[in-house]
Amino acid sequence: MRPANETPVRVGVFGLLGSGNLGNDGSLEAVLGYLRAEHPEAVVDALCGGPEAVTTRFGIPATRLHWYRGEYRTASRAGAIVAKGLGKLVDVFRTAAWVRRHDVVIVPGMGVLEATLPLRPWGFPYSLFLLCASGRLLRTRVALVSVGAAAIGNRPTRALVRWSARLAAYRSYRDAQSRDTMREMGVDTARDEVYPDLAFSLPTPRPGAPSDPSAPPGPVCVGVMDFHGGNDDRARADEIYRRYLDGTIRFVRALVDEGRAVRLLTGDECDASVVAAILDAVDSPLVTPAEPSSLADLMKEMAAADTVVAIRYHNLICALKTGTPVLALSYAAKSDALMDRMGLGAYCHPAREVDADRLLEQFRALEKRSAQLRQTLTERNVAAARQLEHQFTALTAALFPATGQAHDVREAS
Repeated sequence: MRPANETPVRVGVFGLLGSGNLGNDGSLEAVLGYLRAEHPEAVVDALCGGPEAVTTRFGIPATRLHWYRGEYRTASRAGAIVAKGLGKLVDVFRTAAWVRRHDVVIVPGMGVLEATLPLRPWGFPYSLFLLCASGRLLRTRVALVSVGAAAIGNRPTRALVRWSARLAAYRSYRDAQSRDTMREMGVDTARDEVYPDLAFSLPTPRPGAPSDPSAPPGPVCVGVMDFHGGNDDRARADEIYRRYLDGTIRFVRALVDEGRAVRLLTGDECDASVVAAILDAVDSPLVTPAEPSSLADLMKEMAAADTVVAIRYHNLICALKTGTPVLALSYAAKSDALMDRMGLGAYCHPAREVDADRLLEQFRALEKRSAQLRQTLTERNVAAARQLEHQFTALTAALFPATGQAHDVREAS
């Protein structure tokens, strides 16, 4: 127990949290659950993209990540360009001041070391670099916990990501290929570990009653995404989106023609336009939209389904965690690695080249093995939970010893 006269440890959480992405917020929820269980004395606050949403939902103080409120809007006028540039300078001092107030800063999961979706170097990569550099200079331990990484073609982005990882005091990855990628970028990963995604530590809803084999097929959850490819696909982003959407519409229409009920699920606020396009194209009462506000909501939907087809990474995790057989529309190697780790590696389909006929073949093959795959997922989920228990034990050992002493040294300096 911490002595009564010792200063409580001050923990910051950092990232694009509260910005409408359910996966990011799920990672935060997992870390807050760990802190409240293992370090209830910790004083926690956030530097994040959506501070109001984080405070409302999680009950912790939060500060806006960027000084310039138009950070995520394209700057076309001279005034906006100047303001955006000034914001980058102001953020150097804002970030350092925030970091200085903490003993530990945790970046909870997320693909913070990748650019598998469109990303500019002076956006989040720059913010992450400021965080890690401030932590090193001010002797605040920064931890990248179960994060994702991927090869990055853009040189400025790659440099910022590489230096962010080098400057962090603790790193762990959500799959082996992420660690391998950082090693190839020149980061010493000899002491870095691989653990499952943090979302696997979240509570799982109770599964529904086993379906009657003689009953008609049950509902299918289709997770959708406003998908335009990644950084290297900007020249054909519209083509990729159209092919993905057309293929998904054809797939949903085929399910409806067979009398299957379909629930459309999102993982980010921007996905609502895809749901609207599918509903407009497939005019049937069998197709209904869900409005999840958390990963828990997603898991409830998926636990009630016979099968899931999804594209977003954390939608896949929700299906896998509930033990529901899932077919992945894969847009990055992280999805393939996740599915392989959970025993469903054969059920991946390229999101950039959706072929509705082939997707239907894979879907039917998946459903034929449903009972066997559910058993496999039960076993893999038990293993994932044990690995994450070890992750949190390792995190405590790495970040929390002698925090009071570190605080006193920094204040004296």
